[in-house]
Amino acid sequence: MMSDSRTILIADDDRAIRTVLSQALGRSGYQVRATSSASTLWRWVEDGEGDLVITDVVMPDENGLDLVPRIKRVRPELRVVVMSAQSTFMTALKAAQRGAFEYLPKPFDLKELLSVVERALAAPQVPAPDEAGEEADPAERLPLVGRSPAMQEIYRTVARLTTTDLTVMITGESGTGKELVARALHDYGRRRGGPFVAINMAAIPRELIESELFGHERGAFTGALNRGIGRFEQAAGGTLFLDEIGDMPPEAQTRLLRVLQEGEFTTVGGRNPIKANVRIVAATHRDLRQSIRQGMFREDLFYRLNVVPIRLPPLRERLEDIPLLARHFLDRAKGAGLPGKQLSLEAVERLKQHSWPGNARELENLMRRLAALYPQETIDADAVGAELSEAEPPADSGAARGPETLEQAVERHLKAFVGAHKDGLPVRDLYDRVLAEVERPLLRLVLGATRGNQIKAAAMLGLNRNTLRKKIRELDLPVVRGLG
Repeated sequence: MMSDSRTILIADDDRAIRTVLSQALGRSGYQVRATSSASTLWRWVEDGEGDLVITDVVMPDENGLDLVPRIKRVRPELRVVVMSAQSTFMTALKAAQRGAFEYLPKPFDLKELLSVVERALAAPQVPAPDEAGEEADPAERLPLVGRSPAMQEIYRTVARLTTTDLTVMITGESGTGKELVARALHDYGRRRGGPFVAINMAAIPRELIESELFGHERGAFTGALNRGIGRFEQAAGGTLFLDEIGDMPPEAQTRLLRVLQEGEFTTVGGRNPIKANVRIVAATHRDLRQSIRQGMFREDLFYRLNVVPIRLPPLRERLEDIPLLARHFLDRAKGAGLPGKQLSLEAVERLKQHSWPGNARELENLMRRLAALYPQETIDADAVGAELSEAEPPADSGAARGPETLEQAVERHLKAFVGAHKDGLPVRDLYDRVLAEVERPLLRLVLGATRGNQIKAAAMLGLNRNTLRKKIRELDLPVVRGLG
């Protein structure tokens, strides 16, 4: 607890909040001065009063966010904590850009606020941020939507990261908005003047990924008739977004790790190193720690990428954001030329009852369908229910039950195999044939993860090395010479 000589200045036009804060801070040993006026707060600051400011954003005479840079100019050492019921990404971003020590959305937890006060008073002095990047609130370009506690934490994290070039790892299910967060980090960050370049690892053939990332020289491989510029060079001065990083093949993982370690790379077939002048933001829907245990992802690369982790919650974990998201998507649909629509209260409640396996992307697609297909201006619950029923997968499908397990996948393929032999299954070697179908991809993946090192592969599989060699011969698997 801080000394009672510390004085906290509070500005909020809500008397109840002023009272609650004054009592809580007073019980913690602080002296408190509270006002409903931004002008009074400014006078106190100019007079040299206070060791910390806690200010609301919306006040009768001035916006609290506009006060922050003025306070930092006259008293750079004075920390400012911003509170707001306008709990959007842009509020958190502006608070960070204008030099606020912390941003707290309303309603706030008193314990959290007291913790912020202690940290603010104990924190070392740092230079005030550059205000040159401030711009008017572009509400129509708002990249992230939602006021749930989970989204508030993401806003605060992203706002802090816009002033850095730290590498970020974004995780979350498909459709949760990973690229939106990556773009927000770029568009509102220090590198916004440079390009934003995205590459989806799952969409590039594995033999082309290194060339796509690092470029290639003329004649580096068959078909390389000219020098090719890779994504690292295209993104120079900006942000490189590596989407679905969990699908990157092992050989490309090794090269990427070297770039992150050394800060430079060479093109495929090239000799001269090129400086890697990019900020890396990676994303995946996979559990990379599980991939590491399975030998599919390099642990050292994971820790190089996972400098700042951001987990995006699935929509089912933030159902309170559905009304805002639905309104946002309907507005976007109208902006794209579709008829303007609104939802009835019952329709919104019906949306909250859905499990949303496709997350926010599924909700956006639904809003566009409703806007396009239904003539009424106000969409009711029956229309929403009908569209959700049409979109739901069959009851016996893996999508209805969540991610498909390996056993379910094998069973599904075996059923298809049985169905393809209506005149009866083959009577010989069925057991061995099925095992071979499973063994082949398993051994191929493990050998790829170990770069052909048969000793490591055998240990990972729990097999004797001679047994592994025998299986490689039987299954006619390619062998990387010199590594096993």
